Amino acid sequence: MFKKISVIGLGYIGLPTAAVIASKGIEVIGVDVNEHAVNTINEGKIHIVEPGLEDMVKQDVEKGLLKAYLEPQEADAFLIAVPTPFKGEDHTPNLDYIEAASKAVAKVLKTGDLVILESTSPVGATEKMAAWIAEVRPDLKVSGVNADNEVDIFIAHCPERVLPGHVIRELEENDRVIGGLDEASTERATALYKTFVKGECIATNARTAEMAKLTENASRDVQIAFANELSLICDKQGIDVWELIELANRHPRVNILQPGAGVGGHCIAVDPWFIVNQNPEDAKIIHQARKTNDYKPNWVVEKIEEAVKDIENPTIACLGLAFKPDIDDLRESPALQITEKLAAKGYNILAVEPNVDALPKSLVGLENVHLVSLEEAIQETNVVGILVKHKEFTGEYFSVPTLDFVNSGGKSL
Repeated sequence: MFKKISVIGLGYIGLPTAAVIASKGIEVIGVDVNEHAVNTINEGKIHIVEPGLEDMVKQDVEKGLLKAYLEPQEADAFLIAVPTPFKGEDHTPNLDYIEAASKAVAKVLKTGDLVILESTSPVGATEKMAAWIAEVRPDLKVSGVNADNEVDIFIAHCPERVLPGHVIRELEENDRVIGGLDEASTERATALYKTFVKGECIATNARTAEMAKLTENASRDVQIAFANELSLICDKQGIDVWELIELANRHPRVNILQPGAGVGGHCIAVDPWFIVNQNPEDAKIIHQARKTNDYKPNWVVEKIEEAVKDIENPTIACLGLAFKPDIDDLRESPALQITEKLAAKGYNILAVEPNVDALPKSLVGLENVHLVSLEEAIQETNVVGILVKHKEFTGEYFSVPTLDFVNSGGKSL
């Protein structure tokens, strides 16, 4: 049924998805507006960090099963995996990338094609995608828009649900929730995912599939917020939050997560706001969890400032800029936010991030911020803040005051 599949958006989700599908012997066309990404992939290389991905892309390209383009090409199915950021400070979802991708794909659609939205989206986004496609192609009967019993273009939503650092494995092993705008679209989309997914493919409707992803991440966010709030309380009460959680978790029905420097990534730090934005009067707990987790980087900054208050012109080493261990993804990273806030206060900052080659745009041009090696940072700093548990930072013992916000809740080691 699917001889050629196109993946629109070759980022942290799109490229691994394209590579895994191609590894099953299916021809895959990757599309991205980033010319550097397209050229890099066509050379059999990758422009992001994800364990196991580079070898897979190299093999796929060498076999002629994966090729990247700047514009959509004809295919039997299209998976759209583009960003869904915010429009502004009020956290209104920005669907411009989905709209642009939908309209670009619409130009090459033919009868029988399937379009799946994988981008994490607010409820109703898949319906909007269908409408944008129908707007460009009024000659086609699009599921959910102008099709009754006869459908030319099938439309579905299947949110990604993978963990950065384990994407290749989880793309195959994790269950998938698949919801079409009609039963035929759900069935066709399910058939596509069964070509590479070993987990269960669970059928529902598009709106429920959209809400499922938002619910998963909002649930995690609430649980993390409880742990982060507990760490703030314990700090004021003089209680070791890590010991407390270990003791509480001995209860057979209690499983408290570990507190940290905040919540990052384009999932847990973003998706709950989609629920809040659409349901401002009802999503009270979800909203408060977001506020609690968004506050945590400020608390970390306060603890670091407290540690250097008696040091004249201190140099602070910020270990880690990514939002989680052993990846290069800086999206919504609390570690990056902490570094930015400290830099804005005028401190000398030595940033250590082994997974990137240059400072992010928000820090470029600042004379008081330098990207350095771990060794250089340790030699020249007054205080070290371990913000991300990269493998390079574990098992290290420093001769300078250290604030470990990953492993000790901010205690001096």
